[in-house]
Amino acid sequence: MTQDQNIAPGRFARSICCEDSGNGQFISELPEGWDIMGNANGGHMMAMAANAMLSHCGRADPVTLTAHFLKPGRSGTHVTACETVKEGKAFATVRANMNKDGVPVLTLVGAFGQLAPISQTQLLVDAEPPTLPPVEKCIDMSGVRASPEIFNQVEARLHPDDARYAEGTPSGVAQMRGWFRLKENEPMTTRSLVYALDAFPPTIFNANLPVKWTPTVEMTAHIRAQPSPGWLRARFTTRFVTGGFLEEDGELWDESGHLVAQSRQLALVPLGT
Repeated sequence: MTQDQNIAPGRFARSICCEDSGNGQFISELPEGWDIMGNANGGHMMAMAANAMLSHCGRADPVTLTAHFLKPGRSGTHVTACETVKEGKAFATVRANMNKDGVPVLTLVGAFGQLAPISQTQLLVDAEPPTLPPVEKCIDMSGVRASPEIFNQVEARLHPDDARYAEGTPSGVAQMRGWFRLKENEPMTTRSLVYALDAFPPTIFNANLPVKWTPTVEMTAHIRAQPSPGWLRARFTTRFVTGGFLEEDGELWDESGHLVAQSRQLALVPLGT
């Protein structure tokens, strides 16, 4: 595999690199270890597809990306077929389908462009970053009992109140807050923000409800700006578990205190859980 020249050569960048095989098709190798009990992380698959879509349209950043999950992802070779829907001055709109062994696993549509510095565009912010204890006082997810392998690939630190679910004493509030960054001083990019929006445990783990398995049906990521170097502050919340579905809203704030990404997921709450 060849790595996109616009991505720093770090662990995460290598995990989403793609090779142009012609006719709008890009080959990516989803590595082992970026999974949750054998299933690929949805945000990681979206970031891998976004990288292919960016290579296809020649733009710098994902601005909005919506994915519908068709089948659980697994490690191995994936082919992302990209089609430009519209090429505009500010944005290129691209549609893509990701397949493994000829079977569709993900379908996406996104807008791609060049994000301006956040300092030049911030007009109204009616919210604040989550209040978190210092990084060293938060819970390292790689050391949590029965923690998925994926937490060995990145640095994620949970607010102590929100890490209680792992000990069987959920907080009763459907939220997850914490710190996030890539390992080995790899800089965060707009591609890795797509991944970070799905890098924390599900909020429902803290809701004190008889729900454990919530497969994602659809996820939308909005990337607002390039993050400044350092840790990200993350907050994910759920307000409604109704009609067999739940939503999960996410926010990422960079070290300078700017909102750099948002997300919304719609997940299924299977009957009998």
